[in-house]
Amino acid sequence: MLDQTEVLHHLLQGSPLLFFAYSVSAGQVLYVSEAYEQLFPTACRDTVTQDLPRLLSYLPAQDQAYALACLSNIANGELHDDLLLRLQPQPDAPLRWLSVRAHRAVASDGQVLLCGSVQDVTVDHEYTRNADKFMAKKNTTLEILSHDLAGPFNLLQQMATFFQEKTQALQDPQVEKMVLVMQETCRESVNLIREFVDSEFAESASVQLKRERVDLAANLRQVMDTYQRSEHLVAKHFSFSSTPDAVYIELDNNKFLQVINNLMSNAIKFTGEGGHISLALAQHPQYVLVTVADDGVGIPEKFQPVLFDRFTPARRPGLRGEKTTGLGMSIIQTLVQLHDGSIWFESREGVGTTFYIKLPI
Repeated sequence: MLDQTEVLHHLLQGSPLLFFAYSVSAGQVLYVSEAYEQLFPTACRDTVTQDLPRLLSYLPAQDQAYALACLSNIANGELHDDLLLRLQPQPDAPLRWLSVRAHRAVASDGQVLLCGSVQDVTVDHEYTRNADKFMAKKNTTLEILSHDLAGPFNLLQQMATFFQEKTQALQDPQVEKMVLVMQETCRESVNLIREFVDSEFAESASVQLKRERVDLAANLRQVMDTYQRSEHLVAKHFSFSSTPDAVYIELDNNKFLQVINNLMSNAIKFTGEGGHISLALAQHPQYVLVTVADDGVGIPEKFQPVLFDRFTPARRPGLRGEKTTGLGMSIIQTLVQLHDGSIWFESREGVGTTFYIKLPI
């Protein structure tokens, strides 16, 4: 009859996952599965402990520090999600992505172990990254479209009101009906897209976060690129800055970009034609700071203490008549807090508003 060790050997044989057991106490690898040599073709299972410094050098410097810090935390008994690491053995080699899952264990002789698996998730990661990219672009485009349509439809609505006043003397029921249809069509056309965007955003707060390690700077830059290409549609100027150029952080990319899009949407609503809206990202030792600033009409002082309340009395139509539910800022605060972050703002009437989001690294 097969013993458990032999059964385990057959289960691991041929698996694309690399399984490992590392002794933190002894500083050496106790076990690594056959997939090790498939994942690293130039490596050998017999010299895996000696290979560790070289394998670590295959990671970009930022990923090296991230991996060592996370594994050290796990070894000390702190929980952590899967690690997503970039791998590039040679400068001209294609970038690969590895998912590392590890947990702390204590052997019968008292040794502290790190046990887990490593998997090449490059294909899945690229698929998800492209899906996130198009999702963000879709959301940004809908925001721009909702504001772009608001202007001409509100103008048509005003014209319909003018026609209504001028045609009252005719006492023609058919003309009155047509003018009412024009007014209602203009109002509903703008609200239709706005309600779709708002309802999709509202659902975000009720869905569990799916955190992953992303380059937040690259994702924000992509969002702002769409806004910048649409400056002529909303009659605003957009700018973006990031220090440094790449900022890696663990977050739910889709939900956080929805937060940014909603803040950008509010800035567009309350900034006049020719105004400026900026998005900035700065990395600090323990946190990153995201700012969304505009030079619009600002938030009245009496509304500022209740801005983040659900169905807040601070809700007001945009400069072009864009409607609001009063839920947006409440949902934004909820999503930021789910990321263990904080959000606050500074605003002066007639000067503009700046929102700050602080996220721990």
